[in-house]
Amino acid sequence: MILVCGEALIDLFVGPAEGGEMPARAVAGGSPFNVAIGLARLGVAAGFLGGLSRDRFGEMLAERLAGEGVDTRFLLRTARLSTISVVATDADGQPSYSFHGEGAADRSVTPADLPQALPAEVAALAFGSYTMVAEPAGSTFAALAERERGRRVISVDPNLRPGVEPDMARWRAAGERFYRCATVVKASDEDVRLAWEGGLSLAQAAEYWLGCGAALVVITQGAEGAVAFSRAGSVSVAGRPATARDTVGAGDSFHAALLAELARTGCLCSEAIAALDLPAIEELLHYAGAAAAITVTRRGADLPGAAEVASRLAAGAD
Repeated sequence: MILVCGEALIDLFVGPAEGGEMPARAVAGGSPFNVAIGLARLGVAAGFLGGLSRDRFGEMLAERLAGEGVDTRFLLRTARLSTISVVATDADGQPSYSFHGEGAADRSVTPADLPQALPAEVAALAFGSYTMVAEPAGSTFAALAERERGRRVISVDPNLRPGVEPDMARWRAAGERFYRCATVVKASDEDVRLAWEGGLSLAQAAEYWLGCGAALVVITQGAEGAVAFSRAGSVSVAGRPATARDTVGAGDSFHAALLAELARTGCLCSEAIAALDLPAIEELLHYAGAAAAITVTRRGADLPGAAEVASRLAAGAD
């Protein structure tokens, strides 16, 4: 099982205002939430650990996880409210986010909420997005990563959200606790640009993460594809042709597919990941890229299943 830790929230997709009204659509979301569902759809046992409200939105989130086959025994239910993320997309389908969640359920996880021990079936933990920095959840999840380091694969996707925390110095400081536990770091070129304000190249950022101890660093570049770095060297793959509707959930789809393919190929352990050669890493990138290419053709974070990804890989294009 891969246990995904972090936020589950409501994405409120809004359209242009007209006549004093703004059309909106409430959708279950959150980067770690999406990753957990993506893993389950790809046929990998997945669980979700995070704070979830008992309000109606929280009930919707819990029902969605259960309906997708995600293990819900690690949910931390609370009377605190659900975070609402308002999502607006531009003409190119690129989303912008504003978050309404100060003191909400997903940010309020404390050390006392953590399970004293994880079941042996948990082979990997995945962390990401703003619950890496929002307190007390950030410190709590970092402590979990530190506790489980060396016992299980740790995968981290910073997925920076300046709308939650605009201070990049805080992101870097909070993130480093996770990076020093990570086996895999998956990031986007936008994460690199934001985190170091354009001061580091992708290769320099990867060198930093590898220096923290990661065995594999993967950086996505949108339509241009992705590049990976390890002790074996670096390898890149071009983006797959796709008619993009929007890019919501594309990074989450890539992360889920990357971990799912590691699991499928029997490489979901630190030693196996460290031993991957460049051809094997290239295959991982192709698989994860195919999953992300499917997601961008859909409205919102609608991640694909294993059969869809296999079909996309066989077809090679839309």
